[in-house]
Amino acid sequence: MSFTPVSSRWSDVWLVTAARGLSSCGDFLAAAALTLALQTAGAGGLAVSGLLLAATLPLVALAPLTGRLADRVDSRTLLVVAGVAQAGICLALAYADSPPLVIVLVGLLAVGLAVTQPVLAALVPAMVRPADLPRASALHQSAGTLGALAGPALAGLLVGGFGTRVPLLVDAVSYLALVAAGLLIRTRRGGRRRAQPAATGTTADGRTTAGWRLRSDPLLLAMVVSVAGVVGAVGAINVVEVFFIRETLHSTTTMYGLVTGAWTLGMLAGAWIFARVVRRFPRDAALTRATLALLGGCCLMVLVSAAVPSALLLVPIWLIGGVWNGGNNVFGNVLMARRVPEAARGRAFAIYGGAVQGAAMVGYLAGGLLLEFFAPRPLVAVAGVAGLVAVALLVIPVNRAARAERSESPERASEPGERTGLSASDAGLATPAPGR
Repeated sequence: MSFTPVSSRWSDVWLVTAARGLSSCGDFLAAAALTLALQTAGAGGLAVSGLLLAATLPLVALAPLTGRLADRVDSRTLLVVAGVAQAGICLALAYADSPPLVIVLVGLLAVGLAVTQPVLAALVPAMVRPADLPRASALHQSAGTLGALAGPALAGLLVGGFGTRVPLLVDAVSYLALVAAGLLIRTRRGGRRRAQPAATGTTADGRTTAGWRLRSDPLLLAMVVSVAGVVGAVGAINVVEVFFIRETLHSTTTMYGLVTGAWTLGMLAGAWIFARVVRRFPRDAALTRATLALLGGCCLMVLVSAAVPSALLLVPIWLIGGVWNGGNNVFGNVLMARRVPEAARGRAFAIYGGAVQGAAMVGYLAGGLLLEFFAPRPLVAVAGVAGLVAVALLVIPVNRAARAERSESPERASEPGERTGLSASDAGLATPAPGR
């Protein structure tokens, strides 16, 4: 960060929290509205798959570049320019008729998101004293989750009542919150305020930060591979769900918004529930196994959902699945915070997020291709089974890494936060959910 404030600037925290919530709501509002528009217009699974890939690829491909950009360019400039650009792109989306043009514009919209996400995340620690960081981080992360919850539900209501154009115009206005935040927030980073390079730290076993590599930590590598592998296996559900809900279950756009929002609501609840439960897992090996078990719970809920006769029954099922998903996020992020030195943590989370998002893209592509040949209901079941099979197969490398952990590094079985100084709740709310 550019400086450590003497006192916390809570007015800045609330401004960045409001901007994160409104822009996140806009992101999910646009994604859900466009998905519904493609499905209603008769587009197939490949079109929806292309839309999701366009919304994800820039976040994966540009992560190294945008991370450096957030440190080197004035945060006010980035927020204002990106906010204006995203508002303009949304305005163009509202009047775009061609599916290929829509997909290109969605990709450009995601480029803006790839810029603003690290800028907002890096601003929060610069706004508050270290003692206030857990509360500020929780507020910031909860705003993003609430925006993700409200966006699909609002899209279902607006698309059902007014068509696609109105929600996209609302989305364009929501991005102006980034512009307002950039102009009003007093805390700034980047430009002439660039942070000094982080000091080299050490891990619990004496290795330096400069030498940290994911592959040098078998247990952490097993966790990242497990999450990415399961997300890739079950990820087709993100493409199939709109056809399953709208065509197989003959539900309205409003019901589609409620069902997709149920998973996100479960994630929000699961994050806070498991932030407390995680204290019962002082050993990293046990925490890794619990992470894999929660992934299995998510996949089981997807499998169960394939048997429902009506979309209304999906709401409680996906609410439970979201709780497991939120818990998985907490456990995975706490494990990262325990085992990675502070100065390397940004790089570690970038690797983690890139692996998960990249695996999700594989699921999107598979879902789009399979919908060309199979009905949605069996594909929902196949996605659930594929996820459970992936969990079963990944038990082997996780157990192998856990046994190696016990025999080679018994000192890693410390209490949560002992090496890092982070609370479980703070670390657990650090990253968006990987499973959806």
